[in-house]
Amino acid sequence: MSPGSAQQTGISPSRPSFHETLAALGAAQKAAAAGAPPYSILVNRRLGRYAAALTYRAKMTPNQVTGISAVFTFGGIFLLALATPTWWVGVTVWGALALGYIFDSADGQLARLRGGGTVAGEWLDHVVDSTKIVSLHLAVLVVAFRHFQLHPEAWLLVPIGYAIVGTVSFFAMILNDQLKAIVLLKSGRQAIRRRGSAVKSVLLAPTDYGVLCLLFVLLGAPPLFFTIYSLFFVANTMHLVLASVRWFGDMKSLSVSQPVSTRSES
Repeated sequence: MSPGSAQQTGISPSRPSFHETLAALGAAQKAAAAGAPPYSILVNRRLGRYAAALTYRAKMTPNQVTGISAVFTFGGIFLLALATPTWWVGVTVWGALALGYIFDSADGQLARLRGGGTVAGEWLDHVVDSTKIVSLHLAVLVVAFRHFQLHPEAWLLVPIGYAIVGTVSFFAMILNDQLKAIVLLKSGRQAIRRRGSAVKSVLLAPTDYGVLCLLFVLLGAPPLFFTIYSLFFVANTMHLVLASVRWFGDMKSLSVSQPVSTRSES
């Protein structure tokens, strides 16, 4: 990081203390999306800040932190798919996924602390995230097929559907933000921010990846786990349908002379 970027983030050119690094990370924090799910903002982002501070002091790069995130995440996914579903396996899977999620937050925070990320880094982060989203639900499909003894077997369509919903949601949000950024840059039009609410944030909890990770603590009780997992699938499907209507409206508004919202989250 250059001396200039260090001063912009509040870090002295000499080696900063851990607390100075945390303070600089707080100053460089990007605004939360309107109505963002609570776990990701209140828990994971804060833990990610500590991870970013530690990795910054260890002189790691954002891409290296993304690699750490991938190791924890895919380690948990492989364990989920290959191990017999017991309580200890469920807790271990949750721990691995949660740590992966913390470092997933840390890589972006570290990039901002260092003065900004790179196109290659953003590409890597999105590719890892998209692989994670679909792989996790396919791992649930594997463990459900091998161990859950679901009747009728049509219940196996739930993790398949969840994988589709998760993938489409992620792609749509990324595409929305990219298209809006392009139009705003070319037209110079004004961006507006939607207002969130605590109620909306709580209602979106089932769509929060961190809450989904926590669900795996119940893996040792397959009926309870799969029931809640199925309810999460329904909630995420409803959210995607409703959000898609609004997102499509946002895309239509790109061709008219009015402000465009800056967030794809609902």
